[in-house]
Amino acid sequence: MAISKSQQFFESLWYRKTIWWLWLFWPFHLLLRIIVWLRRFFYRIGLFKSTKLKTPVIVIGNITVGGTGKTPLAIYLLELLKSQGYKPGLISRGYGGKSEHYPLTVTESTPASESGDEPFLIRRRTQVPVVVDPIRARGAQQLEAQGCNIIICDDGLQHYALQRDIEIVVIDANRKLGNGWLMPFGPLREPKSRLKQADHIIVNGKDMLLEPEPIQAINDHDIEFREPFTAVAAIGNPERFYNTLEGLGYQFERQSFPDHYQFSKQDFESFQTNIVMTEKDAVKCLSFADERFYFLPVSAKLSKQFLESLMEQIKAITHES
Repeated sequence: MAISKSQQFFESLWYRKTIWWLWLFWPFHLLLRIIVWLRRFFYRIGLFKSTKLKTPVIVIGNITVGGTGKTPLAIYLLELLKSQGYKPGLISRGYGGKSEHYPLTVTESTPASESGDEPFLIRRRTQVPVVVDPIRARGAQQLEAQGCNIIICDDGLQHYALQRDIEIVVIDANRKLGNGWLMPFGPLREPKSRLKQADHIIVNGKDMLLEPEPIQAINDHDIEFREPFTAVAAIGNPERFYNTLEGLGYQFERQSFPDHYQFSKQDFESFQTNIVMTEKDAVKCLSFADERFYFLPVSAKLSKQFLESLMEQIKAITHES
């Protein structure tokens, strides 16, 4: 979900003590709560169509606006499932991308501008089948046709048109649920009570740690990385990226863009320093990145207890002993 200037303004209010005039938006919170309830009720009684696949579906999502770390978790789980002998695939809406046809099977030659940055990155990192489709049930059926025997649905918690076997909700340890109210009064897409229905709740920064790896050149070259640099982020929660760099001891300038922003060469013509990006942003710069462009890879690390619980659940729904 791209962050507009108005949304950035509200985010600055959602994650601190609520000021008096924000209560003017309380009726919108109430309206969204009613809409959310009615929508789920209509799916439950069958008024809205919901597709059940033969293949097990694991949904990764959140109940807040902005980034929480879903993409590193999806990459970790896909690689874990591969190591356990499964043939996983990932379905994504492909936010930020635009294709002339769907479902879109992502390949190495698919532009990130067409697939969206997250699906392109996940395909690049894991080499598993990735399909992009706004109609996720249709895209997931495409993954079934490609031989996948377990499917991860990225950012699909509120997409009830596709039924799921396991739900994993990711929460940011620092921002948590903000003031606890629904948009635009607060940052929530669904009420806090929604968490009770999830199979697993992962707190990014507690249950899941994102471990940074050495800074790498976007397009391979042998020029040694040097400071100073400008940290560039077009993600849902850029402060997490900046805090990681600070934790590594770097000093840098900050430059934030809207979430899922499609970079062009012209965006960087005035930059005089090296540029360090998230890996998700870096894949959108492959076609024009020069020796100034670098990225900071991160890998998820999860608790043994969570992994054991998840694998037991997966074995149960895939009927393995």
